[in-house]
Amino acid sequence: MVERERNLRQIDRLVTSQTLHGSESLCKLLRYLASHAVEQPGVPVKEYQIATEVFGRPANFDPQVDSTIRVQAGRLRVKLTEYYASEGTEDPIVVELPKGSYAVSFHHRVIPSKNHDVADADRAPIEPPARSRSWMIATFLMAAGLIVAAIAIAALLASRKASAGGADTASSTVAAPAALQHFWKPFVEGRDEPWVIFSNAAFVGRPEVGMRYYDSKRDSRDVIFDHYTGVGEVLAVHDLDQVFSEQNRQIRVKRGSLFSLDDAKSNNLIFVGSPSENLTLQEIPGTKEFIFQRESSGPRKGDLAIINEHPQSGEAPKFLASPSSDGITEDYAVVAFMPGINPSQSVLILAGTTTFGTQGAVEFVCHDQDVANLLLRLSSSPTGDVKPFEAVLREKIERGVPVGTQLVAVHERTP
Repeated sequence: MVERERNLRQIDRLVTSQTLHGSESLCKLLRYLASHAVEQPGVPVKEYQIATEVFGRPANFDPQVDSTIRVQAGRLRVKLTEYYASEGTEDPIVVELPKGSYAVSFHHRVIPSKNHDVADADRAPIEPPARSRSWMIATFLMAAGLIVAAIAIAALLASRKASAGGADTASSTVAAPAALQHFWKPFVEGRDEPWVIFSNAAFVGRPEVGMRYYDSKRDSRDVIFDHYTGVGEVLAVHDLDQVFSEQNRQIRVKRGSLFSLDDAKSNNLIFVGSPSENLTLQEIPGTKEFIFQRESSGPRKGDLAIINEHPQSGEAPKFLASPSSDGITEDYAVVAFMPGINPSQSVLILAGTTTFGTQGAVEFVCHDQDVANLLLRLSSSPTGDVKPFEAVLREKIERGVPVGTQLVAVHERTP
């Protein structure tokens, strides 16, 4: 019982530490795993068990598809290492989560006493042999070097935390800009982490012999190959992860082909990629002001356009990227915010007509000055909720990289 109490007190010390401050999900995971290790020693913990009992995942959770638990466990291991290299250097109990396991372990370590024994201080000193003296000097120098190294590592970790913008620490001195906090509020303050759904188009063929888009008129669905996405979507997920980390929040990522309507009913959603490739967008309420549609005739037949359903003064009736037959130097993208299937949830669509426009759209909503300019175009108050809207961006592209963004149209959605 004494050992049990000591171990649980160490867990309390960890979850109230500066290192884990603000990491509610990691603290919740640590308490659960520690309790399991104390109450049921030697009994393994299953990933499914953690997903459903700790993170509230549904009964159909599939660890082969969803890596959330493995990612969380990896982050917890990093935090434990960081804690014992800084705040916990003198803790008598070391808590570990071995790699490849969910079984928490507790280890004792001996902390040298700071009080020297002076009972024999009046005894005559005994001169050590020269060889022993050299060994003692070498040992002293090595110990001093280790102490200096430990201090340097602790300082480096502290510096990295500060420079990362408080990725997991609510008390960090670096906070997300006010415009970003206002814009992302519905997704940051939701009960669960928002889902980021990225497009992965349906292809036929294999990369080693050549691929093309799936054609429902001539291809069987059995031959679909949907394991690829654009470079813009990849970089977009990275940018979103950074903007949420600045606000002490995580995101969950899923490719569009694995998305279900059950996800749409119970989560805040961020869609990355156009409906032509992120087919999931066709199954939920989508944009009404700016519609993606392929040109059915004329010199741009087959090219994807953004149709302006209700053009306002000075706005074009439709927006087209550079012709598909030429090198792309211009693209257009839609940024749309609206209620989800469940009105208590929110949906954000970030979609270009190509992968480059998608990348530019995400960079736009992750940049504080761009978001501030967008909010000025909306009637939302600085402290109120952002009202549903749809906007179009023009993206200048150089060598496959968005280098300039212009907000060309903003329509607020009527209830």
